[in-house]
Amino acid sequence: MEKVPVKARIPVRVRPRAKVTSLEGKLGEAYKLRLAAPPVDGKANLACIRFFAERFHVPVSAVRILRGQTGRDKVVEIDGVDPAAVERVLNS
Repeated sequence: MEKVPVKARIPVRVRPRAKVTSLEGKLGEAYKLRLAAPPVDGKANLACIRFFAERFHVPVSAVRILRGQTGRDKVVEIDGVDPAAVERVLNS
């Protein structure tokens, strides 16, 4: 029997150029994420990916932005993270 890869998808609303990078709770279904990085040359996207990699203790290569590369509303996918654990990890 083959193992099914576990992936979590997280809707995120980002606010670049904040004073510090921090998670600010939820706005509807999406998590509000303030990023210290500017939205220039992919810096905000990289900061978003690094934030989730650190929070879920996975390598940066396990995190990717599925939708919203150029906008504030994004969908982040993380390999190796159980979707049921997302609420618990992000709300702690």
